[in-house]
Amino acid sequence: MINLGSSLRYGPHGKKRKTKAFSKPSKHKQLIRVQQKLFDQVMREIKEEYPSYEGTPLTGAITPKKEVMQYTGERKLIGIATMHKSNAVPIFEDDKQHAIDIARMRR
Repeated sequence: MINLGSSLRYGPHGKKRKTKAFSKPSKHKQLIRVQQKLFDQVMREIKEEYPSYEGTPLTGAITPKKEVMQYTGERKLIGIATMHKSNAVPIFEDDKQHAIDIARMRR
């Protein structure tokens, strides 16, 4: 059987070619390795400059560490009121009239 199509691995008579085309890495793979080395170097520099860096190597996003949420005591929470269809609403000490209004509310 004669191979009339174009093939890199087989010649026109069907005999396998002796080629080194598939043995060495392509230029694309070499370029990716170079870019990965540069990316790793930049990531090391960023981590040295910003110790709280939490970005992932997949995205490369530079994000600062999230600050811990802490209660300051500015507004005192009295409780949680339930409005229409189980809608929870916080009730603070400085707005007691709001709690009275919710208590009087009817369906």
